[in-house]
Amino acid sequence: MTTTTAAGLRFDDVAVGDEITPVSIPVTYKRICMNAAATWDWFPGHHDPEYARSQGQQTIYLSTLFFHGFIDRGLGDWAGPDALLRRRKISMTRSIYPGQTATLTGRVVGKREVDGTGLVDLELMVSSEEGPCVPSEATLQLPTGQG
Repeated sequence: MTTTTAAGLRFDDVAVGDEITPVSIPVTYKRICMNAAATWDWFPGHHDPEYARSQGQQTIYLSTLFFHGFIDRGLGDWAGPDALLRRRKISMTRSIYPGQTATLTGRVVGKREVDGTGLVDLELMVSSEEGPCVPSEATLQLPTGQG
């Protein structure tokens, strides 16, 4: 696993197979509702337990926008402030509910230079205690050279 310095990772610091630093966050009713409010995602499944149950869910659940932000946070924590997110793709296969913990893990699956730009491809997973929930992919641009 590569450790990020205050300046962040550079392209040469990363190798295929490196794992990102895992990030976990407890999921509460308040967190889900506050995320809905902060993102203006007022879909009832994110704040109305009765509506969520009518959809076949256990109760309210995390939104798409939560997962985008959570993945971005985990990548930023790992790679540092000079990393640029160039691509992110997620698939939501299982919901995460209050009382569970969302955990992001991932690993570097490729790296390449394109016109002097260092690109790092990652496979990521957001899981709960029930197992994998949000398989994802991302590409980060990292600084090249000595700085």
